[in-house]
Amino acid sequence: MGWMADETGLEKCAANHVALTPLSHLRRAADVFAGRDAVVYGDIRHSYAQYHARVSQLASALAAEGIAPGDVVATLLPNIPAQVEAHFGVPACGAVLNTINTRLDVDTVGYILAHGGAKLVLVDSAVLDLVEAACATLDTPPTVIEVPDPVAGIAASGRHRDYEAFIAGGDPGFDWIMPQDEWESLALNYTSGTTGRPKGVVYHHRGAYLMTMGTAVAWQMPLHARYLTIVPLFHCNGWNHSWMMPMLGGTVICCRDITARAIYDAIADNGATHFGGAPIVLNTIINARDSDRRPFDHVVQTYTAGAPPPAATLRAIEPLGFRVTQVYGLTETYGHVTECLWRPEDWDDLPDDDRYAIKARTGVAMPMMESITVLDADTMTQVPRDGATLGEVMHRGNCVMKGYYRNPEATAEAFRGGWFHSGDIAYQHPDGWIKIADRAKDIIISGGENVSSVEVENALMHHPAVLLAAVVAKPDEKWGEVPCAFVEVKDGADVTEADLIGFCRERLAGFKTPKTVVFQELPKTSTGKIQKFELRNAARAL
Repeated sequence: MGWMADETGLEKCAANHVALTPLSHLRRAADVFAGRDAVVYGDIRHSYAQYHARVSQLASALAAEGIAPGDVVATLLPNIPAQVEAHFGVPACGAVLNTINTRLDVDTVGYILAHGGAKLVLVDSAVLDLVEAACATLDTPPTVIEVPDPVAGIAASGRHRDYEAFIAGGDPGFDWIMPQDEWESLALNYTSGTTGRPKGVVYHHRGAYLMTMGTAVAWQMPLHARYLTIVPLFHCNGWNHSWMMPMLGGTVICCRDITARAIYDAIADNGATHFGGAPIVLNTIINARDSDRRPFDHVVQTYTAGAPPPAATLRAIEPLGFRVTQVYGLTETYGHVTECLWRPEDWDDLPDDDRYAIKARTGVAMPMMESITVLDADTMTQVPRDGATLGEVMHRGNCVMKGYYRNPEATAEAFRGGWFHSGDIAYQHPDGWIKIADRAKDIIISGGENVSSVEVENALMHHPAVLLAAVVAKPDEKWGEVPCAFVEVKDGADVTEADLIGFCRERLAGFKTPKTVVFQELPKTSTGKIQKFELRNAARAL
């Protein structure tokens, strides 16, 4: 027999086994970085000591309101301090954070509040009417706490309790309810997925903690980095970056409205060193008016995701002082989990066209993931790394969701074969770098927002003149992609493109509304299935 270690008495105990959670980062930062800027917004400056106290007051106020561990607390907030505070304050009372997209329509917001079972919701005053209308559809609506924004000149309505008054009643010394098991749920994020109704993606504390660690390593982030919140905190919890910054003693610079002036001001006045955003944000910077530009003397590290950045965009933005890295992920993977990791020894000296083509690759797994590769979805075997053979991008690791909330069937299908099925079609280069070739199941990504073609088609089909409708992505210089509708109308019907666009705008969020409507007979298979690949080709030709 071989030698066997004697591990008698070597057991997990309170001294050597603590549940991993991003909450630990802020508890440490409140001590180690107490006087440093934690959150900046306009004239607001909160140190880490103040930030920790406010988060504790929020957690205490929620507990006093009857929010118990495991309950869901929702937010409909832009990137303002209250949204950043909620990322720690909600889980600090043991609750689960559900950040909801402020751009959604009444019906979808009502569905998410009902399906997630939110007991309380923090609401920006600018979207209060939306939330009130959604709550009116519910049998048991959540308690509403209103969050005005004096920095943006948005006053409280007076119809609900005010956020500042709410947390003022909380205890800054509140003893946080830390997870006993790192598998405990931390956040609930709804994604458009591939059906009209959103699916609730559940994150655990372990995944978010490892996401913060892996991102800091991959992005080579220094201590005291200053992160500009362009990615909405309702998207994958802002790619988990607000949970990461206390680990670095860094500063979260809040940005409510994403404009070229706001970005340049944040860099010039607040020293922003890092931000993430969709390619449309890069184009906004490139095409900024001279009056909106500000000089700065450092390189701004930029993550871009949502769609591969065109080579022309990379060529135009890098000389302006931005170093861009493409990353990729999904709501189901806590945000970005691959990066186009640069190999300077091989690629620095290539011609510009070749360098920018490589930068547009999807990349390789980031360090917090076990494996990300391209498999044949039928056989679950690796496709050849030949830069041509297509397969599906598959993920395995601790930064994959727990599953879809109250949807075991969809969860089982997503995890079939022991991998998370992304639905993204890709190939791999011989060096292992992945390149997405197409998106399965017809998801449209417009300005970084996921749009379900099924949801848009369903809206169109409610119009009395529409016989059939199919929606695909149409390339767009500004938004990357926009919804394009192909419609067959009923005999004798009289309807225009403007009629249908207006009809959809009344029922859908603005970014989901078709920007083009083409009237034609839809191509179908012999069984009557619409051939969307033909429509995608037609949309590209437009």
